Amino acid sequence: MTSFHFHLPLQIRYGDLDPQWHVNNAHTLMLIEQGRLAYLVKLGLFDGKDFFNLGLIVADVHVSYLAPILLEQNVQIGVRVARLGNKSLTFEYLIDERDTGQALATAETVMVSYDYHGHHSRVLPADWRAKIAAFEVIEL
Repeated sequence: MTSFHFHLPLQIRYGDLDPQWHVNNAHTLMLIEQGRLAYLVKLGLFDGKDFFNLGLIVADVHVSYLAPILLEQNVQIGVRVARLGNKSLTFEYLIDERDTGQALATAETVMVSYDYHGHHSRVLPADWRAKIAAFEVIEL
């Protein structure tokens, strides 16, 4: 995961599993969300406390399930922003097995900058653009 500057270890819980004893597809989305929120907190873009100040809403999600994620696996998620638009940004994710590097799932989300108080999209804030671009080494 050398192309990801941010990694978060993930704890797989019994409740994440389906009857086949691997992480349920819906719970994979929760792992992705957990990684994305940790990324935003790390960059100082979200305080992790007030949902209405989150400033992003999901517009599109794609997940590729490459291998089962099991209860006792040592997994992590890599998160990066691959594209900064005017009102949106694209996150990419890689969930892998930390001991072997085996890719277990990849994903992409398009997130829209959103004002939860006014219920409308907004231009991506300049400070977000600057912080993400500096962290990801993206030219603006």
